[in-house]
Amino acid sequence: MTHLDTPVSPIVLGAMSFGTLVDEDTSFALLDRFVERGGVWIDTADCYSFWASESGHGGASEAVLGRWFAARPGVRDRIRLSTKVGAEPLWPGSWPEHRAGLSPRAIHDAVSGSLDRLGIDTIDLLWLHQEDRAVPIEETVDGLAVLTGDGIVRRVGASNHPAWRIERARAHARTIGSIPIDAFQLNSTYLRVRPGTRPPGVIHRFGVMSDEQHDYAVENGLETWAYTPLLSGAYDNDAKPVPEEYDHPGSDRRLRVLTEIAADRGLERGQVVLAWQLARGIRPILGGSRLSQLDTAIDAASVILTEDERSRLDAAV
Repeated sequence: MTHLDTPVSPIVLGAMSFGTLVDEDTSFALLDRFVERGGVWIDTADCYSFWASESGHGGASEAVLGRWFAARPGVRDRIRLSTKVGAEPLWPGSWPEHRAGLSPRAIHDAVSGSLDRLGIDTIDLLWLHQEDRAVPIEETVDGLAVLTGDGIVRRVGASNHPAWRIERARAHARTIGSIPIDAFQLNSTYLRVRPGTRPPGVIHRFGVMSDEQHDYAVENGLETWAYTPLLSGAYDNDAKPVPEEYDHPGSDRRLRVLTEIAADRGLERGQVVLAWQLARGIRPILGGSRLSQLDTAIDAASVILTEDERSRLDAAV
């Protein structure tokens, strides 16, 4: 499906809406194009997308991916699959108060369900979807250690966690000789929300990437992934206004610079955003529903910003 000379793309394909808002035929088309364009990482979760499903539970995204793997013999060898545990509602309508959580038993049961739906025997990267203060992080790490020790999970990461809990988790993993968390997944884009606010849909207290979380990741060699990097299309789609949480003078200045650089380079503003993130060592997750969106994002991965462009983008505050 892909040529040997096709460059590997650092863009992650987000499968959150597959099987719910994105039908199966479209999902398969996106997945096929992703592989053709050199894509490697696909990101999903056991709870996707419970809010859009008839049952009130997740699993639709993983099930679509499982059927795609089954229909494309050999593709699993070229794809790295990441999924998440901990945020599935215990019963319809119970989230966020009552969710699966991150106890060793909950993690084990969630992974078993994910493997069944995906039709695979190994998860390349398992994310802790959101922190669970009801469970000591050391117990969570003990549960992960069983899975990595058995070879069921190759790597572990954390989404929507504060840096201090990741540090505690990594310290415990070193103590017991298990594989430590080596990846962070957080909300990140070029614009910044007003202090005291969060982007739409981000209810997690530590879900928006802070300077501290990014610094911690860089200093400790953690891979960093960004969800909702393009503000759901608001950078380039006039029908999707920039959320009001970003409405402040700093955003005006950043949008002005972004617009200038995009015009000078003949690019969309969203492509400059993706190129800027990649230049900072952040792997963006694309959750689009059209082939054109996917192609535009993958094209952006080949854009190399100059030092002057990066300085102008960084300095606009």
